[in-house]
Amino acid sequence: MTSTETASPAPDSTVAAGATDAHKVYGVGESEVRALDGVTISFDTGRFTAIMGPSGSGKSTLLHCLAGLDSLTMGAVHIGHTYLAELDDTEITELRRTKVGFVFQAFNLIPTLTARENIMLPMMLGGDKGDTAWIDEVIATVGLADRLSHRPSELSGGQQQRVAVARALASQPTIIFADEPTGNLDSQSGAEILSFMRRAVREFGQTIVMVTHDPVAASYADRVVFLADGRVVDEMADPTAEGVLDRIKQLGE
Repeated sequence: MTSTETASPAPDSTVAAGATDAHKVYGVGESEVRALDGVTISFDTGRFTAIMGPSGSGKSTLLHCLAGLDSLTMGAVHIGHTYLAELDDTEITELRRTKVGFVFQAFNLIPTLTARENIMLPMMLGGDKGDTAWIDEVIATVGLADRLSHRPSELSGGQQQRVAVARALASQPTIIFADEPTGNLDSQSGAEILSFMRRAVREFGQTIVMVTHDPVAASYADRVVFLADGRVVDEMADPTAEGVLDRIKQLGE
């Protein structure tokens, strides 16, 4: 982490992750771009939050900084009680492996590994077999028990994303970050993935933060946070697709 990223007092135990006065600046002088401009936000444990906003609003930047994939210029981010600014690169890598799940739009599966091996990868990297009962439950829930020996090229897009979601859940992370997880899927496959993510929150107590541009996808969440120009400008509880679309139109997307 950069020397300008600062720590804060221990966060509330009911908060899975959060940011305090988060700034992210790219470039200098006339070429300076403020991707994040003083974002303070928290994500409660066991809740599903969607982040929305116009292109360039800072959605993915915020997600990447929260997940430890990028560092802030100023401010602080934390996962559980751990502030990322206090960790070195090795500790950040370990935190991402054990405390964070990440679901990418492009799936990011290893093509030479089977579905089961891809699901088990975070534990395999740490020499951990994981909780077998939990992993079996996750595999059963995503409905891929009969596809575990198949490699990604032998799976449909929806099946590959199910593997990616199962991989994120398998290590029982503190929080899962999802960046446009249904962006490459047809509407039916996307709905199946979103339904499973919502079930993971409501039945398993998982915490999920998802960036999306799709009002229908956002309607699966418990809460929608709206960003514009690197700032949080609004939020909505118990969202509907129609309500989210109206708010997005006001933001100019």
